Amino acid sequence: MIKFDEFELQNGLKVLVHEDKTTPLATVNILYNVGAKHEKESKTGFAHLFEHFMFEGSKNIKEFDSEMQKAGGDNNAFTTNDFTNYYETLPATNIETAFWLESDRMLELDFNQESLDTQISVVSEEFKENYINKPYGDLWHGISDLAYKTHPYKWPTIGYNLQHIESITLEETKQFFYEFYRPKNAILTVAGNVKTSEIEQLAKKWFGAIEPGKANTIVLEKEAKQTQTRRKTLEAKVPLDKLYLAFHICSRLDKDYYAVDLLSDILGENTTSRLYQKLVKEQKLVSSINCFISGSDENGLIVIDATLNEDVDFETVEKNIFDVINTLQKGNLESRELEKVKNKAINYLAFSNISNVSKTFNMAHFKKMNQLDLLNNERMFYKEVKTNEVLNCAQKYLNIENCSILNYKAIK
Repeated sequence: MIKFDEFELQNGLKVLVHEDKTTPLATVNILYNVGAKHEKESKTGFAHLFEHFMFEGSKNIKEFDSEMQKAGGDNNAFTTNDFTNYYETLPATNIETAFWLESDRMLELDFNQESLDTQISVVSEEFKENYINKPYGDLWHGISDLAYKTHPYKWPTIGYNLQHIESITLEETKQFFYEFYRPKNAILTVAGNVKTSEIEQLAKKWFGAIEPGKANTIVLEKEAKQTQTRRKTLEAKVPLDKLYLAFHICSRLDKDYYAVDLLSDILGENTTSRLYQKLVKEQKLVSSINCFISGSDENGLIVIDATLNEDVDFETVEKNIFDVINTLQKGNLESRELEKVKNKAINYLAFSNISNVSKTFNMAHFKKMNQLDLLNNERMFYKEVKTNEVLNCAQKYLNIENCSILNYKAIK
């Protein structure tokens, strides 16, 4: 059970605090409601690049990392399709350093062309290393672009292509900052050896005078229901053929979400899962196979990926995957098998909420979705999933018409 206090500053900054006297440390987290899905299709990769640019110095502080290290802390950040998140962990006695640093870069960044060019170079190298030169690096580009036709989930966080990143201007960077990096579009969460009253004073002191700005109100076009199988083949000099199957599923807040998550575990979470047992151990068609959900806030995907053994064709693997799916759809699911994946999911949630880093992020994420009750209730929702609900989701989502299939062919 995570207990927390909540308040809001006059400029719209939302603040949540979890007091934990068992640790000498504290974590400060700021989530901005802007991610890759808020970009224009002609200018992608911006949210991720901006995450890097946020560490290039602010109006009054030239080196964010060095100041954090002086206070005995460390920091990091990450960008998703749905949001951008920054966090620091440091001795609780030095927590004001985190407030000073985060508030100054929310106030105003040190906008200059040299810093922007540096980060464009860094992100460009990341793009080349992980998506162009790395074997199978463009897999997710291929499958997301195949599965989505209108929704901005069609491009990954890194961006559609390298040219979008390299062409970003300093003026566009300023516009992005003042549109999205404002108190009304941010959530500040704190967990650790702190008192809510002290955090409220620090929040007012360091963030209270910043202009509120506006909350992100961008309305995204929903993806139309897929009614026909989509197929694509990519070829590259990679070791082995890979097969990807992606099915559209519900949003993070849909009643089906927990059943779909458990469904993915039953099919392909580990070596005891159905797909592994059938295609790896019994038939020896593939060397590895997994099933997972994208976990995105809006309607996401359940994805099956398989690495084919030598001299095995795509059609054979695809047929056998659907054989496993069809068996499940016909009602072949024992309560014991469901309880096993339930227990793993519940235990994972319990462990994920042990660290204050996880607590601060979860508080911010659920606050962004206006579903703070999920912070303490998700384990119950997993526990209450019934066998027929998992079967219904298998029948509802895992259909060939709702499937985007990517054959990634190895050039010999």
